[in-house]
Amino acid sequence: MIRVLLALCLCLASLGPALAVNPDEVLADPALEARAREISAELRCMVCQNQSIDDSNAELAKDLRVLVRERLKNGDSDEAVINYIVSRYGDFVLLKPRFGAKTLILWGMPVVLLLVGAGTIFFAARRRGGRTAGAPLSDEEQARLDKLMRS
Repeated sequence: MIRVLLALCLCLASLGPALAVNPDEVLADPALEARAREISAELRCMVCQNQSIDDSNAELAKDLRVLVRERLKNGDSDEAVINYIVSRYGDFVLLKPRFGAKTLILWGMPVVLLLVGAGTIFFAARRRGGRTAGAPLSDEEQARLDKLMRS
């Protein structure tokens, strides 16, 4: 019984994103609809923030899906549609931010932090290695150490 319920839950969960696009939004032309779905998968729902507008049931996501489809019907290219949405809502609307001057820190910071960490470890290990070497023991100190070791 538990296995049947688990299988049913998994089937219903897989239908969730497919139900976000309402039937009245679907374009008659399958090629345009495929392009609209591809673009919608790249755009973030500003309400949900971790879902694409294609997966979200929020009103704003629906408005954006309709806007994408209208722009495609008017003959805009995929890039033109995305640029239009970004011009209205900013770069945050993109699920995968573009590489540019504004996002250079976002993309470059992990590399910089890795290099700083590796340099810190390298110089700390070098400095520590230089401190372990000491002056050799005198004959008197060596004799005393030998006596202590024998006891």
